[in-house]
Amino acid sequence: MPPVRRRILQAILYEVVAIVVVGPALGLLFDKPMASSLGLAALLSTIALTWNYVFNAIFEAWESRQASRTRTFGRRILHGTGFEGGLVFLLVPVMAWGLDISLLAAFLANLGLLVFFFLYAIAFTWAFDAIVGPPASAIQRRPPDPVDRASKPERQP
Repeated sequence: MPPVRRRILQAILYEVVAIVVVGPALGLLFDKPMASSLGLAALLSTIALTWNYVFNAIFEAWESRQASRTRTFGRRILHGTGFEGGLVFLLVPVMAWGLDISLLAAFLANLGLLVFFFLYAIAFTWAFDAIVGPPASAIQRRPPDPVDRASKPERQP
């Protein structure tokens, strides 16, 4: 699948599930009407969707320059940590405004979401890679086979 199409599909699927889970949870936890908590979840999702696309493009550019391009568990932890860490800085002010709470209260609320989304990001990308296949940046290139090289005549100028 082409990288741009893959990133868009991954981001949209990720956020649809997130809205379905987070919207009702915010409404219940902060005693907000379902319509406003779903609206806030959609706004948070829009921000996260944009961040998802940007972060994955940056991560895959970095990943493609690494000696090993295999998506190990450690690399998945790094991916989840970077993605969720960036979201904390982007979402806390929006949560404070949307829930009419202090920045500290929004930060504390975001910690609960961070734990959920940290695990969710790892599990989702793992499942997505298993179903769709890993991106080109995570596919280990094989070195040229010396036998193949030896059997092909060199071009003479």
